[in-house]
Amino acid sequence: MQTDLTKGSPLKVILKFVLPLFIGNVFQQFYNMVDTIIVGHYVGADALAAVGSTGSIMFLIFGLTTGLSVGFTVLTSQRYGAKDTEGVKISVANGVLLALVVTAIVTSIFLIIMHPLLRIMNTPADIYDYSYDYIIAITWGIICAVFYNLLSAFLRAVGNSTVPLFFLIFSAFVNVGLDLLFIIRFHMGVAGAAWATNASQAISAILCAVYIFVKEKELVPERRMWRIHAHATKFQLTVGIPMSLQFAITASGVIVAQTAINLFGATAIAAFTAANKVHNLVTQGMLSMGQAVATYAGQNMGAGKARRISDGVRSTMLAMAIYSIVVGILVVLLLRPMLSLFFDASVNLDDMMPWAKTYIYQCAIFYIPLSYIFIFRNTMQGCGYGVMPMLGGVVELVCRVAVALIAMRCMNYPLAAFCDPAAWLGAAIFTGVAYIFVIKKVYITLGETWTLRRR
Repeated sequence: MQTDLTKGSPLKVILKFVLPLFIGNVFQQFYNMVDTIIVGHYVGADALAAVGSTGSIMFLIFGLTTGLSVGFTVLTSQRYGAKDTEGVKISVANGVLLALVVTAIVTSIFLIIMHPLLRIMNTPADIYDYSYDYIIAITWGIICAVFYNLLSAFLRAVGNSTVPLFFLIFSAFVNVGLDLLFIIRFHMGVAGAAWATNASQAISAILCAVYIFVKEKELVPERRMWRIHAHATKFQLTVGIPMSLQFAITASGVIVAQTAINLFGATAIAAFTAANKVHNLVTQGMLSMGQAVATYAGQNMGAGKARRISDGVRSTMLAMAIYSIVVGILVVLLLRPMLSLFFDASVNLDDMMPWAKTYIYQCAIFYIPLSYIFIFRNTMQGCGYGVMPMLGGVVELVCRVAVALIAMRCMNYPLAAFCDPAAWLGAAIFTGVAYIFVIKKVYITLGETWTLRRR
């Protein structure tokens, strides 16, 4: 099921490759939404607010670990594009060993700092215990998320985006079943939702590992390769650390923005959480396109095809502009019925809608810049350039923090809700300029003549 992305029409091969990624990411969001829906219905609106108040911390945790994990697989896609089987296997062995070290460090740090972090974020007292129970359980399951993302990324690096989809769909149904079992039957509350997520990700990781061992022999390292390789480590850390820092920097801004939202109470947090889940669902096409473009750029970089990389970027920019307009309209029209899924009949949606509409309407206006961030950032990362995407994360952080601080000082919710759109606009401009700088370097490296417009 491997796919060679160095041949054929750029847009056609990217769209074919991205479809399983999109379906898988949507399924992942669906079962994340199911967590939230079940918590909202069976534990209560305060519990839903608690889960939402920790969302930015989850983004930070998974951003740190996933950024490194995905960064470790860039070398795999480049070696695969260069037809270097030995290099592919060495990159896999080295990536797994590095991921184990990273997981141990990150898990230990977050177990220690969780209480102070929740207090710094102005977590309301009436939802504090729920928040802590949920996020500490997620922290213990970091290893499950890391290895599912790592092994899935190894498969995508050789052009296989279909098999991780099958495993994700299966684990999604397992997650829903475990949610119902842990929350309703065992009365585990919000912690039950977290452990259901951990278990489902562990199952996905195990299935990916078994599939790689049985079917993808090109990804199975030989015994002699299971050690730290200096050259592979240097490359993987050079790409992985900036990717991880980029996620961490972005997540830090999200934490500050969530701190501003937390000042407006449990009702605002619950409404914001539900609206944010809807937003995350409709933007999965952008995330999926970014993942596809990273693999596409990596393979073509390894194959020495600079022109093909830039042709693919132009095609995906047009496709994402159309997608952004369509989903922006849909999210505005369907917000109320989607919001109703998260609360039981005792909750008055009229109390929730003003908070949710303020956030989602502002987001919808800026979906095109958001989609372009994924394209520019992942193209640069796929080509092995990690610093510029990381600096794009710095721009996001500055924009979010600036808007959040003003919002907190003025106690202005619309301004607090504008933190995300402000960050997207700033980062889109920066990464667009950075992409032009990087693609020129790629052309020089691969010995081709660069022009801004295709001749």
